[in-house]
Amino acid sequence: MTVVDLFAGPGGWSHALSVLGVRDIGLEWDLWACRTRAAAGQLTIRTDVAKYPAWPFVGRTVGVIASPPCQAWSMAGKRLGLLDQPLVHQAVVDLAAGRDTRAALLAACRDERSLLAAEPMRYLYALNLAGEPEWVVMEEVPDVLPLWKQYAAVLRAWGFSVWTGILNAADYGVPQTRRRAILLASRVRTAEPPTPTHAHVSEPESLFGPARARWISMAEALGWGATDRPVPTVCAGGGPGGGPEPFPSGSRKALADARDRGTWTPRTTEALLASRQKGSGPAVRACGPQIHPAGTPGTTFTAEAPRWSWSLRSNNQANATVRRADEPAGTLFFGHRANECTWVADTTSSLPDREQQPKPEPIKITAQEAGVLQSFPAGYPWQGNKGQRFSQIGNAVPPRLAAHLLAPHLNKPFNPDDFTLAA
Repeated sequence: MTVVDLFAGPGGWSHALSVLGVRDIGLEWDLWACRTRAAAGQLTIRTDVAKYPAWPFVGRTVGVIASPPCQAWSMAGKRLGLLDQPLVHQAVVDLAAGRDTRAALLAACRDERSLLAAEPMRYLYALNLAGEPEWVVMEEVPDVLPLWKQYAAVLRAWGFSVWTGILNAADYGVPQTRRRAILLASRVRTAEPPTPTHAHVSEPESLFGPARARWISMAEALGWGATDRPVPTVCAGGGPGGGPEPFPSGSRKALADARDRGTWTPRTTEALLASRQKGSGPAVRACGPQIHPAGTPGTTFTAEAPRWSWSLRSNNQANATVRRADEPAGTLFFGHRANECTWVADTTSSLPDREQQPKPEPIKITAQEAGVLQSFPAGYPWQGNKGQRFSQIGNAVPPRLAAHLLAPHLNKPFNPDDFTLAA
C-alpha cells in the first residue's frame, strides 16, 4: 500500500516518513525540489498535480498527504487566494460530486495557484470510490482553515473521523513559531491533534497532562551551546539575548562549572570582519556565539567590553518579526527579496557612544541554518542556487511537526531524538 504525497516539495513529509520507517511517492513540479528529493533518496514523480490522473493510485493507497502551494494565501504574498476563496470552495463542492469544473473556475481566479488547494479533493473522490484511503493529513497557512473545514464535512459524509485546527510548530519541538492550518482524517481511529511536547514556558507533569519542555530556541537547534539550554556568557552583560548577569557577583564556582560545560562568548567586530574576509563557513560561524569545549579557556572580557546579542529578523519589512537567538524563530518567509532573513546585532555595553566599537553589519541567514530552523537535519542535501534553496525551505513542512502528525496513523512509535538538527 502506498502513501501519496501531493505537492511534495523538497521532502518535509517524506523525511518524517523515512524517520518513521515508511516511504511515500511524492508528486512535485518544481525542478529543484525534485532534485533535492532525489539527493535525499525519496521517490518522486515530477508532474503537475493538477494534470496528473488519480487512477494510478486507486486500489493501492493507504494514506494521502497534501500541502498545496501557499503563495496565493500567505501573509508574505499578495494574498489573492482570499479573493478567490469562493471559487476554490465551489471547486471542492464540484470535485466531491465527481464534476470537473476546474477550467471555468480557473479562468475566473485572480491567482492561478488558488485553485490548487482544491486539487486534493479530486484525488480523494477517486480513491473514495474504492474505499480508500485509510487516512488523510493536510497542511496550509492559517487562512485556509475554512477550506479544510469544508473538506472535513465531505470526509465525514464518507465515513471519516476528522479534526481541523491551527497548530504551532514550536509546540512540537520545531525551533520556529510557525502556525499552520491542519486537517487530520481517519477511517479507523478518532482523528485528534497530537499532544504538544513543548510550551513557551516549561510545564511539569500534572493531572491535566504530561510534562512539556520549554520551546526549542534557535541557538539550541543550531548547536550554539554545549548544554540542553543555552548557557549565558560569563562576561558582564548576560547571555546571547542580553539581560542580567547570569551569575551573582563573586560566584566563582558557578562560573567555573559553566566554563566546564561550555560557555557563550560573543564575536568581536575584528573577529567578525576577519572571518568574513576569509570567507569561512556559513553565517553562524561568522556572527554566532562561539563555543569553548569543556576544559578550554574562554576569551577574557572586561566589564567594559562591548557585548553583542544576536537576533534573527524574519524579513526587511518594517513589521518584521525579530527574535533573540535564545528564542524560537518567527515564521520563515522566503522567495522574495523583501523576505530575506538576517542575523542582526545589538549591544548592551555601558561604554559611551564615542568609545563603542562599530556595530557588526546584519548577515544573511544561510540555507543550512534556515533548514535546521525548519527541523531538517543540518546535512540535508538542498539543491539549486541560493534563491532556489531558500524557496524550498520556506515552503516545506517542518519534518518534526510532520512526524507528530503522521505517527498515530502509521501506528509507529515516534522518538523526537531521531530528529537531529545541528551537525
